[in-house]
Amino acid sequence: MHVLIATSGVLSPEPVVEFTRHLLGQNGRVTLITVIEVPRAFLEDLHAGDGRPLASDEGREETVARYLEERGRKTVEPIHAALDSARIPSDVRFVEGDDPATGITQTADSLGADVVILGATRPIFKRDAWESISARVMLESGKTVLVVPAPHRDEPGDLDGRGD
Repeated sequence: MHVLIATSGVLSPEPVVEFTRHLLGQNGRVTLITVIEVPRAFLEDLHAGDGRPLASDEGREETVARYLEERGRKTVEPIHAALDSARIPSDVRFVEGDDPATGITQTADSLGADVVILGATRPIFKRDAWESISARVMLESGKTVLVVPAPHRDEPGDLDGRGD
């Protein structure tokens, strides 16, 4: 079983580790990804402001790779640390893209993932949820998708955390 875990930094590590442990079996493997939109024009302007224009394609790609690495590491760190702590090895990848659902779906396809674990950043049973990243991955990927809800946040006036 190949488990693909996609995070934007809001996925709760504890349930992800537990679900992953149950899904893996003896010969399973885990790939942890995040999809990052790289602001290429901003990065070029930033260098130009320092008096160091990005004249070569190699310089541009180096800057993009560094941006992906720095932003990606920060985003996946909580899940990666939790997997390591649970002794679940994972391959980490940073995917450049401006559409997270497409990036997740394409990565799941190219890796041959059997299941995708991702987080719900909005309530899934509301009408506008079908425009969410998790809903699009469910519809477009053709893969089994496990959506982990965001941690419960107390609403104003909700003293006991139950919402009623």
